[in-house]
Amino acid sequence: MAQVLEFKLPDLGEGLTEAEIVRWLVQVGDVVAVDQPVVEVETAKAMVEVPCPYGGVVTARFGEEGTELPVGAPLLTVAVGAPAGDTAPSVDGEAETSGNVLVGYGTGAAPARRRRVRPATPAPSPISPAPAPAPDPAASAPAPAPAPVSIGPLPVISPLVRKLAREHGLDLAELAGSGPDGLILRADVEYAVRAAGHPTVPAMTAPSRTVPRPEPTAPEPAQAPASASAPAKEPSTQSGTRIPLRGVRGAVADKLARSRREIPEATCWVDADATELMRARTAMNASGGPKISLLALLARICTAALARYPELNSTVDLAAREIVQLDAVHIGFAAQTGRGLVVPVVKDAQRRDAESLSTEIARLTEAAREGKLTPGELTGGTFTLNNYGVFGVDGSTPIINHPEAAMLGVGRIVPKPWVHEGELAVRQVVQLSLTFDHRVCDGGTAGGFLRFVADCVEQPAVLLRSL
Repeated sequence: MAQVLEFKLPDLGEGLTEAEIVRWLVQVGDVVAVDQPVVEVETAKAMVEVPCPYGGVVTARFGEEGTELPVGAPLLTVAVGAPAGDTAPSVDGEAETSGNVLVGYGTGAAPARRRRVRPATPAPSPISPAPAPAPDPAASAPAPAPAPVSIGPLPVISPLVRKLAREHGLDLAELAGSGPDGLILRADVEYAVRAAGHPTVPAMTAPSRTVPRPEPTAPEPAQAPASASAPAKEPSTQSGTRIPLRGVRGAVADKLARSRREIPEATCWVDADATELMRARTAMNASGGPKISLLALLARICTAALARYPELNSTVDLAAREIVQLDAVHIGFAAQTGRGLVVPVVKDAQRRDAESLSTEIARLTEAAREGKLTPGELTGGTFTLNNYGVFGVDGSTPIINHPEAAMLGVGRIVPKPWVHEGELAVRQVVQLSLTFDHRVCDGGTAGGFLRFVADCVEQPAVLLRSL
């Protein structure tokens, strides 16, 4: 007798409460193995393939692609074991479950013995709402077991690259990858989309879904005018595209709104001559070895500044009415991706040199662009570095990344007239701005921090004195 087990959407960690189904990887009637990915979901943090802790036959799926489910909602049911006369062997009523249980899976204790279900063609399950077709009894050979939906041997890593190809009807088997060992990259799919004459869309952007609305009903010809007491027409009846505030955009909206509600922030800024910093970076990269990015140098300057002004590497515990100064410096940096604004976090930045910071920032940036950041790589920051100069702007007053206490903003570095050594000269000038939580420190501390950062930008030797 088959045992039917229900697999629920697990807690994917970091306090996430819901996820959107992007793509089912199995169909009803498929045979799945323990820990096989069965669905691709998008959380407010990242794209995740969810493995099933049971092995058996999929009997039902819950939720269509595009549906948002809360944690704990049923995802699918799996029939473990087989009824008499079926081609699959009996497992004595024991459920084959995974030993690698994610947070919130709740599969219970593992059985004494684990027996794997051989992938024979399953008979239609009587509890399946959409059973697979039964095998033809007149066939001379048994039909092969239905394979789970997958990309097979195609050299594709990113699920977002596969999603973009699927949205435009491209066959990835016909594409030649430009990445290492023929890896198909986002740029390859975008090029194929343009070559095929498809309408272009921003790469890796989750499609905006228009919330269905009932068609407006035309008024009756003899209908009397509405009375003065009739309620005014709701704005929701106006025409336009509705974009659900969920996923990454919803998480960003919630965090920024909370930051503005709770944090009394203030901003100070200063112009700095970055000519010497740019020269120092050029000299460092000319000496051989891994290239060091400008963002890594700025992050190294920030760790030195936070060592002098630890008040800005803190958080406020409202319940205890305490300021908590943190020991470790986890620097987040704002990154604009196809899925929206994300803030990857470089952990223990105070222990890293400029080369290590540059390597880690590059790794996190690439993972962010491919949608492969884990929830742990997007949380836990204690200070944020925001380089909005890449957008061609000079200044900004950013909103603090709650529950942090400060954010350093960096504008574009451009040639400007500047008084240097008593004479007017053209120098590389940048505007630095510091937005800080006025509860953790006063303007003197914030000004001292920003002035130290500016001094290191203007004279990198100042940083050496602080080491």
